[in-house]
Amino acid sequence: MPLYEHVFLARQDASAQQVEEFTTQITGVIESQGGKVTKTENWGVRSLTYRMNKNRKAHFMLLNIDAPAAVVAEIERQERINEDIIRYLTVRVDELEEGPSAMMRKADRDRERDDRGGFRGDRDGGPREGGFRGDRGPRRPRDEDATASVEE
Repeated sequence: MPLYEHVFLARQDASAQQVEEFTTQITGVIESQGGKVTKTENWGVRSLTYRMNKNRKAHFMLLNIDAPAAVVAEIERQERINEDIIRYLTVRVDELEEGPSAMMRKADRDRERDDRGGFRGDRDGGPREGGFRGDRGPRRPRDEDATASVEE
């Protein structure tokens, strides 16, 4: 059977419980038609790059699916009907990724960096020395000729 990665975005207004219920509903549809869901990941509520249907944030869910194409058409049809689903994307892949997805690995990496207490504003990760703009050295004395012409 073909393998698919399916991601859908649910409105921020929907509760986490509603998103989980919809995910189990989709899983039920897939399994009733002879497919199976090998992995489900909740990426949480994330900011959208641009507004979609007046939403600035959304719940992101990933499903790895091993099912015929008719099953994918059915779940996409149900997502078009559901008002809580903003967008969805299904991609056919040659093999499903084992372990956590790239989004989950990035979240873990960010969490580890925050736990270490690293400063994110500088390239080498350390605090800057000499103030915000760095040490610029002593100031140059003003040119007396320029100030004399202004005073006259």
